Amino acid sequence: MRYGFVLPGGSSTEQLQLATVAEQSGWDGLFVYETSYAVEPWSLLSAMAQRTERIRLGTMLTPVPWRRPWKLASQVVTLDQLSNGRAILAIGTGATDAALGTTGEETNTKIRAERMDDAIDMMRGLWEGRLQFSGQHYAIDLSVRADGVAATMQRVQERIPIWVVAAWPRQKSMRRVLRCDGLLPIVLEDGYRATTPDDIRAMRTWLTEHGARPDFDIISEGETVAQEAPQRQLRRESGWLATHVQRDQHLLVLGAAQVREHARIVTNRLVVTMHKRLRPPPQPQQCAIEIQQRASLS
Repeated sequence: MRYGFVLPGGSSTEQLQLATVAEQSGWDGLFVYETSYAVEPWSLLSAMAQRTERIRLGTMLTPVPWRRPWKLASQVVTLDQLSNGRAILAIGTGATDAALGTTGEETNTKIRAERMDDAIDMMRGLWEGRLQFSGQHYAIDLSVRADGVAATMQRVQERIPIWVVAAWPRQKSMRRVLRCDGLLPIVLEDGYRATTPDDIRAMRTWLTEHGARPDFDIISEGETVAQEAPQRQLRRESGWLATHVQRDQHLLVLGAAQVREHARIVTNRLVVTMHKRLRPPPQPQQCAIEIQQRASLS
């Protein structure tokens, strides 16, 4: 079991300070938001990489259809180099919640999914040295820069992890996961509903039967409080674990008991994240206290 914390916001300097607190408190992963007009996550994560030595770093999560995939691939490799192989890329199609505002980006679900498919294949290809790509929505040819790219764009990790949101039981969405390294699960049956242990079992079985990587990550999102002593026993499981501190229409919130049940089902890595979304962030001092308190219960 590994434990991650998603920062609830704040200025770049405040979040940078909290990265040090998170590592010193024993967290295994630290994640930041990526949205339209806000603190730029990849600059922030690169700064965090210079202040930390062990903790994994990434976004939670990047709306890939609204990004240039070659630029994003460059940012992730830069973080991987600066962190000495600690980068994680978590991706989705992008939230269209009115509370996030509008920017004129594509909102059609089908087109966003197609763009994400293109982006996954293009980024993976670039990281593996394939400088030409042609898909439904993007085409690049960087072969004239092959020597320079080979000299400067070497990743540290053999395979940079991509975690992707997928909707159960939609087969096309689940097949996308097989090209990635981790699943951020949601369930869509006439709309969103809470993910249950049976859903996790079904998704894990489906992924195994369809050839998922043996070191595949399943990310379980849940809610705990710092005083919840039973969280201690989660350390005896294997994998990644994370918690959310609020409910909204996009995030599936589990109680501690449900999270532990998910941990028993998923025998490889399981993640739980902790974050506050669409709310004013707490004061940095309070956030630091929460990071320390919750780490002591991990």
